[in-house]
Parts: sequence; structure tokens; C-alpha cells
Amino acid sequence: MKTLPSREDILRALVAWPSVSSSDVRFDQSNRAMVERLAEFAEAVGFTVRVMPVSADGQKLNLVARIGEGDGGLVLSGHTDTVPWDASAWSTDPFALEATDDGRLYGLGSADMKGFFACALHAARAFSAGSLKRPLTLLGTADEESSMDGARALVSEGVVRASYAVIGEPTGLVPVRKHKGVAMQRLRVTGRSGHSSDPSLGRSALEGMHAVIGALLEYRDELAVAPRDDSFAVPVTTMNLGRIAGGDSPNRICGSCELDIDLRPLPGVSIRALREELSRRSVEAIAGRELSLVVDELFDGVPAFETAADARLVQAAEEATGSSAQAVMFGTEGPYLQQLGMETIILGPGDIRVAHQPNEFTTRSELERATELYGDLIQRFCVDAD
Repeated sequence: MKTLPSREDILRALVAWPSVSSSDVRFDQSNRAMVERLAEFAEAVGFTVRVMPVSADGQKLNLVARIGEGDGGLVLSGHTDTVPWDASAWSTDPFALEATDDGRLYGLGSADMKGFFACALHAARAFSAGSLKRPLTLLGTADEESSMDGARALVSEGVVRASYAVIGEPTGLVPVRKHKGVAMQRLRVTGRSGHSSDPSLGRSALEGMHAVIGALLEYRDELAVAPRDDSFAVPVTTMNLGRIAGGDSPNRICGSCELDIDLRPLPGVSIRALREELSRRSVEAIAGRELSLVVDELFDGVPAFETAADARLVQAAEEATGSSAQAVMFGTEGPYLQQLGMETIILGPGDIRVAHQPNEFTTRSELERATELYGDLIQRFCVDAD
């Protein structure tokens, strides 16, 4: 068996390297140090490691590590970044892993999802390249928490090939085979400002946005009826009107108004179709008002994800865990690995309810159990492979 620090010590080392990704440049950080440390651990296990730049400045990196040769095989995948943190809300140093007597391990990214890497590495070290009929690949991606640029780069470069993929997001070690997508839009209505004493002097963008909101709420009511998937806690496609801003003074007719919207489509619901319908109804709502409308995408959007219930990987994960595959509300890199031709599930240690929260933690028992599960899947898809 190859020499490797304990799971807890690996997690301690990975937590110690800040790797925040954020759309806000004030908080965004490089993941280079995290990836370089992860690469050292992977090489110690016997992986051949490739570090791939994602950003033009080389500060955002993907790790692609592989043991074994040939086609097919299994990918164990995780993201190397975390969300920002509020230092004043933490009871401990978020970058110094703290263990408690009840087995909890506190630290930023401990659940989401640096603990996964400790488990994947320990599972992999039990296997030599010579024992594998199909290759084993370990992925560590950049910027999952902000732009999904790391996963998008894998798709565009096409460097990862396998038959099966397990993403170690925190699921409490219950397999997940589907989740909703996410898209975010900004609607900007532009009119003409003027003195408030005479409405004919201007065209109110705020009043136009009021009409747009009415049309969107009608659309939301329709989405709340169909389509429907009762495997989700919220079984319909949702729309959230999250932010509005317009005008500058009570005595001026509002010349511009913005509205930001979040959409969460079910599997099978096209993000493009939702965006087109949203735009169409918004344009109709302000017709005849001498107003203009611009609709921007705040980011590219993450598609919904679904793997068939009878897929081989889903059934293997259900058998290994003793749990039926579930649907979750949060998004993952699953759709991108699917685009690369992999049958994909989500299965990892930790609880999503503590992710993105102060005092985030995972547990020793879950890390141990996750290692066993990943070892079982490596045996099935890389050693006992057809």
C-alpha cells in the first residue's frame, strides 16, 4: 500500500490553502496552491498528473490525474474551490482544520468539497496500475462555485474520456442522479426621464417594469403547474425575482429600471426556451409604451442533470450504499461530464445543509465510509470491468 498521509491530514493540508472563487473580484482567489498540493498527493499514490490552465493568467487550474491505460473506466471528480467566508461568523479559523471529540472536522471546504479528495486518494492507493483493466481518473476543477469555467474547459478541450463518473459533492453518501439547472437574467427597461409634475414629459421605465413583472408572475404561475417532477422537494421549475433597481429621485420620472431573475429548470426543460419565452412576454408587456427592453444573461447557465434510474452506475451506487438514488435542488458539474459521454452520479461525504455556512464541517465516519464506497466502485468499474 502506497504511503499517504491520513485522510484527516490531507484534508487539513487542503483546507489550509485558500481557494475561493467568486464573481466579485474582491473575493476571488487563485486555486494554484491547492491544485499543486493535491497534485503532490496524487503523484504519491501513483497517478500521472496533468495540471491544465483554465484562466489566461494561469491562476485558475484544473487537475487531471490518471492511473491505468485504455478506454472506459471511472472518473472521481471534485472542485477545488470554495465560496467566500465571513470570518466574524466562524467559531474557529476556517483555514485551520479543527477536530472535535464527536468526530466533526471543521474548516472551509471540509464538506464542500475538499474532504472528497482525501477519500478519493485513499480509495485509489489500494490499487496499482497493473491491477486495473480500465483506467481511474481523478479530476480537480476550478471555479465551480462561480462560473463553472473549469468544467467548461474540460468539455471544450475534450481531454477526459471515461465511461463512468462520480462527483463527490456532499450528499450524505446517498446517490443522486438528477438535479435542477440554473440561469440568471437581467432585464433593463429604458424610458425617458422628465419632471414629475408633468407625466407627458417622460416615459416611466419603472411603470414599464411593473407591467413586465406582472407578465412574469403570470408565467411563473404557469410554470408552477407543469411540467412537474415529484422526485424534487420543489417539483416545478421556479422563477425568483431577486433584485430591482430604478430611478434616482421622487421628483423625476424614472428613466431606467433593472430586474434580476433566477430560473431553476427541471430536467428536460430547456434554459434557452425559458429565456426566449421570458423575453417574448416582457417585450409584449411594454408594447406601445415607447420603452425599450434589453435582456442580458448574467452567466451562461448550468443545465439540469439526469441519469436514468436503470443506468449501470446508478444501480451499482444504490447497491453499494443501500440507498435509492435521489433528486437534489443544488447544481453540480454533472451536465458537463455527461457532455463528455460519461454516465454520471453525485455521491459524496458531508451534508449540503452545512455547505456555504459558517462552521462548515464533515465527519471522520463519513470520510471513512466514502473511502470504502469509492473503493467499491473502483473495483467494479476499473478492476472487474468487462
